[in-house]
Amino acid sequence: MDRWRRITAQQRTLPDDAVPVVLAREGAHGPVLYAVSPAAAARGITAGTRVVDVQAIHPDLHVEQADPQGDRQLLDSAALWARRWCPWTVRDCEDGIVMDVSGAAHLFGGQAALLRDMGQRFAMQGLRARLAMAPTRGGAQMLARFGPGGAICDTATLEGMLRPLPVAAMRLPEDTLRLLTRLGLKTLGALMDVPRTALMRRFDRVAVDLNPLVLLDRALGRVADPLNAPEEAVHWLARVRLPEPVLDPAPHLEGLAADLCGQLAKAEQGARLLRLTIYRVDGEWRAREVTLAQASRDIAHLMRLITGKLEGIDPGFGFDLITLEALRVEPLALHQDHLDGARDASADVSALLDRLSARLGPDKISWPVWRESHLPERIEARVPALRGQAAEAPVLLRDRPLRLLEPPEEVAVLYAVPEGPPARFRWRRVAYLSVRHEGPERIAPEWWRDRPGTRLRDYYRIEDQRGQRYWIYRDGIMEDGRGTVPRWFVHGAFA
Repeated sequence: MDRWRRITAQQRTLPDDAVPVVLAREGAHGPVLYAVSPAAAARGITAGTRVVDVQAIHPDLHVEQADPQGDRQLLDSAALWARRWCPWTVRDCEDGIVMDVSGAAHLFGGQAALLRDMGQRFAMQGLRARLAMAPTRGGAQMLARFGPGGAICDTATLEGMLRPLPVAAMRLPEDTLRLLTRLGLKTLGALMDVPRTALMRRFDRVAVDLNPLVLLDRALGRVADPLNAPEEAVHWLARVRLPEPVLDPAPHLEGLAADLCGQLAKAEQGARLLRLTIYRVDGEWRAREVTLAQASRDIAHLMRLITGKLEGIDPGFGFDLITLEALRVEPLALHQDHLDGARDASADVSALLDRLSARLGPDKISWPVWRESHLPERIEARVPALRGQAAEAPVLLRDRPLRLLEPPEEVAVLYAVPEGPPARFRWRRVAYLSVRHEGPERIAPEWWRDRPGTRLRDYYRIEDQRGQRYWIYRDGIMEDGRGTVPRWFVHGAFA
């Protein structure tokens, strides 16, 4: 809700504080509440309720569209920003951050001073934060959401502070919460006092992360619950700062490429997407991106690609900062060149694709790929060369023509029996006599792609009196209920 208010305030006037404001997202049976304002919470409106049900009770409800993906991105960024206090931070579900401050609180004057500093700095960012500190991860999560603000406890006082909290503090599924409420277990203290043997029988088939007894043991420190903080993303970046503005970045590109490739070589990585950015003295910046068909850290190759992107960059009154960044990388192990001096053919093909795509555009150079399909015309597809890789032909292509007609061309056919092979056919105003044939090979329509009523195909390999071989199919069979008389088509010719 804080993020929505901050963004909306820059675009239009916010509703009055007394107006109940909610954020909604799509649910299984229509829009449901995703977040509520303090005014809405004061009326008893809670997240997860259907919007139509709330509007029936509160006609003055102000509904806005939620952005869960943006909220998650904000939390991910905030989790990395929170590493100013400790090195182990991670996003917790969709509305929190967990931090392991073991051994770090004394650097800020103690636990209470650390929580105050966190609250102040989040407030400076326009975000309200409920903070709590406990010796276990689960305990801190429960106290932050349902306990008093700024709660601090140790191992001795942890159980006493958790007892009055509702069982909803464990973030259990709705059916589990209803079961616990039906059993009269509304607080964590009541759950602690019940004999565990009877409850274990009820929850023995529940997943570990959703079992209330397991979550309670984790919160009380009886079961280990370590924090697995992700590593901070690595930025592969090379930059050069100039003492005075220049108009031509070309003299500085080789040094940037060498610096970046050196960083990638140490980590055994190769660049797949590069971005060259120049920062002008008037505050503007210009960027050019280069995509590679294969991971590379060859300085000469990268130089050729980057140099071709310099045309059209407006330097303005000059620029004093240039950066070269690898936006996408892939593992590229160190390797030794061939002792006989032979070149790597695949690397040469990739380099050619990179240069052609950089000069003509990434969508101008296509690459064949194979797709799973029964119909021959759907097996091969063309995609931009930098987004796909060619594959070897599947086994089913061994009896197919090297080249197919697109689209197939209709022919007039004479045959001895209604559903037999053609005896004669006329194609492109030329008559052909069938001397030998092989087939039929029946291909049924793909019901998950084709329209209802699509007819099956019977393919024949036909050899005429001159020894030429054709691939002909009959579209449908007599009295199949999907059309009139079947039609014949030439789909390809064999070499």
